[in-house]
Amino acid sequence: MDDRDDRNNRDDRMDTRRTDTLQQLLQELSQVSGAPGQEQPVRQVMQRYLEPLGEVLSDNLGGIACRKVGQADGPKIMLAGHMDEVGFLVRRITRDGFLKFQPLGGWSSQVLLSHRVEVSTRNGPLVGVIGAKPRHLTPPEERQKLIEPEEMYIDIGASSAEEAMAWGVRPGDPIVPISPLTVLHNEKLLMAKAWDNRVGCALVIEVLRRMQHQPHPNIIYGVATVQEEIGLRGAKTMANLVAPDIGLILEGCPAADTPDVSFDESTVALGRGPAISLYDRSMVPHVGLRNLVMDCAEAQGIPIQYRVSRGGTDGGEIHLSGKGVPSLVVSVPARYIHSHNAILHLDDVVQTARLMVAVVHRLDAGTVARIKQ
Repeated sequence: MDDRDDRNNRDDRMDTRRTDTLQQLLQELSQVSGAPGQEQPVRQVMQRYLEPLGEVLSDNLGGIACRKVGQADGPKIMLAGHMDEVGFLVRRITRDGFLKFQPLGGWSSQVLLSHRVEVSTRNGPLVGVIGAKPRHLTPPEERQKLIEPEEMYIDIGASSAEEAMAWGVRPGDPIVPISPLTVLHNEKLLMAKAWDNRVGCALVIEVLRRMQHQPHPNIIYGVATVQEEIGLRGAKTMANLVAPDIGLILEGCPAADTPDVSFDESTVALGRGPAISLYDRSMVPHVGLRNLVMDCAEAQGIPIQYRVSRGGTDGGEIHLSGKGVPSLVVSVPARYIHSHNAILHLDDVVQTARLMVAVVHRLDAGTVARIKQ
């Protein structure tokens, strides 16, 4: 075996270890509860991973940031993922002990019924199931009617409101889906809840880890925001705290490689690399920054995809902060986001991390000045 073969084998072993570590991180982040406004469990995981990587900062809403200085007078580069997932909260407890709930974020009614959920109470978590009138008791003329969340309820097994309250349930308690991470037969496909946007949180950590012993011409802020799903609220407070020069928003976006989506709607697919946003309802990305990211991807041999969106992201607030911040959304595709079970491709996560490392290395003071012009 010559030196080159030995070096390639070492690189292969390092990539395998790195992928295993990344998968463990994704599993840990996806499994914790983090409904909008109740992101504390996610924040605890983020803080544990971020503290060894730099100085940890926070805002007053629960957002967290890790500051890693490469060049003290360099531009501030903000890598942002949001911690919250679409979830629910307890709106009221019926006298029979069922929980009426308020959706938090963009849910489709069609994905809710019969799914298990976890209610976080003052006495600990409770398992329940989302229910509605069974088909057997539904008149034929009503069976084709779409059941709205207002007509549903959560059954936790309580027999009365008093019993539910004795178990610790109170109005306002957060609720999230139960969905253990599952590795599919194709071992690079991971199915779990909350890929929107625990994959972005994992990428914040992974990029900082990859750059831990690398010089860079800037100051990196690895940021995890709160309350994105209900109005991009934590992005505003974190942008005020960081005052970034460049914003890179790391997201989980809908993959469209399913039989019910046409090419005219979207061409984003699993396993084809990170997706660069060309437009969404909260932001038109900065062209100069977009072109830089595209050039970095080409130079690194990283495949990229392009997408437009009817939704918004934290970029909507970040790019409007201060005098304006050149910003871009880079996403990992996932099938069935905003549901109890979504699927992503591990290679897309790795390629997105590689791309962000390459981009950060390029963002020196001169380059950022040219982008702003």
